[in-house]
Amino acid sequence: MKDNYDLSKLRKKPKRKNSRTKGNNFENKVAKILNDRFNTSDFSRTPGSGAFATTHSLPEHLKIYGDLISPQKFKFVIECKKGYNDQGMHSLLNPKSKVWDWIRHMEVDAALSKKACILLMAQDRKPIIAVLEFNESLVKNLKTYLTIYGEENKYIMLNLSDLLNISDDFFMS
Repeated sequence: MKDNYDLSKLRKKPKRKNSRTKGNNFENKVAKILNDRFNTSDFSRTPGSGAFATTHSLPEHLKIYGDLISPQKFKFVIECKKGYNDQGMHSLLNPKSKVWDWIRHMEVDAALSKKACILLMAQDRKPIIAVLEFNESLVKNLKTYLTIYGEENKYIMLNLSDLLNISDDFFMS
């Protein structure tokens, strides 16, 4: 006798994780990594996930740019992007990809804040990648990095763990 059981109906699809929750969790994770690295508790998520400075009329000294609040002497604005598993290395060859949109957004935040900017990206179950404007003194201290060229600027891409091995002088004014 042949059994007619269809096991595919018994398998439940994994529940899709809310992308907003995923992004918030990533920002909290990055804040914890940076707090541990710089021995502080000053890094935290920005209210409104980075849009706060551009959506609220605040005095200049109260404006917060990027996805993380950082210590006052920290030289960088931090932008965080998590997931986007379809945005692999091949997307760097497409100037219309989300990665290049994020880099352009990073440049705008950098100009508005009058600071340099770091884009932190992570795909599911992959290490965090940092993208920042090319810096000759930084690359002298690195063993592994990629140089990528945008329309106007040159950037370096490397693992966040490698970037965080650089001395505090690079990050703090």
